[in-house]
Amino acid sequence: MNIEEILQDLSQRKDKQQLGGGQKRIDKQHDAGSLTARERIQALLDQDSFQESGMFAEHRCVNFGMNGKEMASDGVVTGSGSIDGRLVHLASQDFTVGGGSAGEVHGDKIVQMMQASLKTGSPFVFINDSGGARIQEGIDSLSGYGKIFYNNVMLSGVVPQISLICGPCAGGAAYSPALTDFIIQTKAARMFITGPSVIKAVTGEEVTAEELGGPAAQMNNSGVVHFIAEDDLDAMKICRRLLSFLPSNNLEDAHELESEEVILPDKRLNSVVPVDPKQSYDIREVIGHLVDRADFMEVQTSFAPNIVVGFARIQGRSVGIVANQPCVMAGVLDIDASDKASRFIRFCNAFNIPLITLVDVPGFLPGVEQEYGGIIRHGAKMLFAYSAATVPKITVVLRKAYGGAYLAMCSKDLDADRVISWPMAEIAVMGAEGAVDIIFREEIRKAADPKSRRQELIEEYRQTFATPYAAAARLKVDDVIEPAETRRYLAMALDVLHSKREFRPQKKHGLIPL
Repeated sequence: MNIEEILQDLSQRKDKQQLGGGQKRIDKQHDAGSLTARERIQALLDQDSFQESGMFAEHRCVNFGMNGKEMASDGVVTGSGSIDGRLVHLASQDFTVGGGSAGEVHGDKIVQMMQASLKTGSPFVFINDSGGARIQEGIDSLSGYGKIFYNNVMLSGVVPQISLICGPCAGGAAYSPALTDFIIQTKAARMFITGPSVIKAVTGEEVTAEELGGPAAQMNNSGVVHFIAEDDLDAMKICRRLLSFLPSNNLEDAHELESEEVILPDKRLNSVVPVDPKQSYDIREVIGHLVDRADFMEVQTSFAPNIVVGFARIQGRSVGIVANQPCVMAGVLDIDASDKASRFIRFCNAFNIPLITLVDVPGFLPGVEQEYGGIIRHGAKMLFAYSAATVPKITVVLRKAYGGAYLAMCSKDLDADRVISWPMAEIAVMGAEGAVDIIFREEIRKAADPKSRRQELIEEYRQTFATPYAAAARLKVDDVIEPAETRRYLAMALDVLHSKREFRPQKKHGLIPL
C-alpha cells in the first residue's frame, strides 16, 4: 500500500468508529429525542477542542457470542477538550453500541480519563447512557465498575466531578454518579439500583420507571440529583454554567470575573424582609440583591426546599451561599436540609469557595419522625461541616436565629470569620414568646391581666436578650448594619479574607456523623 492508500484506510476506519452502532441506531436515538455520545461531546465542549483517546479500543470477550463481535470504541467515547478555554477530561457512553453496556475495556477507557484529570488537575465529566454491566464479560465487567468507583474516590476533593444522566443508569452503574460532586439528569433519563420488574418480583410493589428513577423522584424524594435538564442540550448548558463557578482543582481559586468599580447601597434590601418574624418571604429575592447581576445558580432546588444552597459571584468572586428559606416550613432545619447543606459546605471547602450564610431560622424541626430519623446526627453534620471548613466564612443574620439552629448556621463559635446582623434580628435560645412562657409562667398566671402582662414581658425579653446588640456586646456579632449596606460589606470582607490561611490539628481525617 502506498501512503495515499494507507491514509484512505485510516480515514475509513475512523469514519466507521464515529458511526458507533450504525446509522439505524443513530436514527433511533434521535427519534427518542436524544443526542448520540459524540453529539453530546460536541455540544458540551468548545468548538473543535475535542481530542479523542481510545477510538480503536476493542473488547477481549470471546464468550456468549462475543467472539469477533465489533463494538465501536467499545461503547464509550473518551478524550479531552475545553469548556470556556479550560481543560476538561470526559467520557460519553454510546447507547448505539451494545446499549452502552460497560465491559472491561470500556471501564479501562473511563479510568484512563479519570487518571488524566488527576494528573492535569482538570475537571472530569461523565455522560451516562448505558444499559448497565456487559453480562457476557462477567467479573471483568464488575471489575471495570470497581475501578471507576475507586478512582471516583481518588478524584474526590481534588478535581470537580460532574455526572450527566442522559439515558438509563441502572444497577451498580448508579453508584459512580453518586460518588461524584454533582448529578445532572435529563427528563427522559432514568436512574435506579433495581428496576420496576425486580422490585415487583421481590417485594410485590408496583411502580413505573418514571416514578422510581425519573428526575423528579431522584430530586424531590431521594436528593440524589442536583439539577434537572429539559433535554441533552440543556444538560450540557447546565454543566458548562456550573463549571464556570468552580476552580479546575483544589489548588486553585475559581476564575474571577471583572467586577463593578463601586457598590452603592441597595435601599430595596431595607424592605425585602418583613420585620414581623411570623411573616414569610422568598430568600431568593434577598440573594438576588446581594450577588452580581442577580445571577444565582441554585443546587437541588426541589429537595429540602426549606434551605437554599447554590453558587453566585460577589464582585466577580465565586461564592457558595447557604440560606434558610422562610417561605417553606418557616426555614426550619430538618434531616434533609441538614444533609443538603452539609454536603454543599464540604464541597465549597474542598474547592476554596468562600461561604456566605444567610440566617433566618426558628430552630430544628421537632417531632417523633425527625427524632427517630436521626435529626441529632444529621443536624450534627452541619456543625461538623462548618467547623471543619477553613475557607472564608461570612454569616449574615437577617431576622430569626434561635437555639442550636443559630449555632448550626455558622455562628461565631463555629469559627465564622465575620458575623453581621441586620438591626431587626433576634438572636436567642428561643423565640420571645416561648421563652417568656417558660421563664415567667407563674408571674403571668398571677397577673391581674395575664394577656397584657405576657405581652409586656415578651417585649422586655426581646429588648434584653433577643436583639443583635446583646450578641454584639459579647463579640458574637461583629457589626450591626443597615440591610442596604450588606452587598458592600460582603464584598469588602471577601477582599480582606481572600488570603486567609488556617491550620488545623494533623490527622488522617475527621469522622463526620453519618
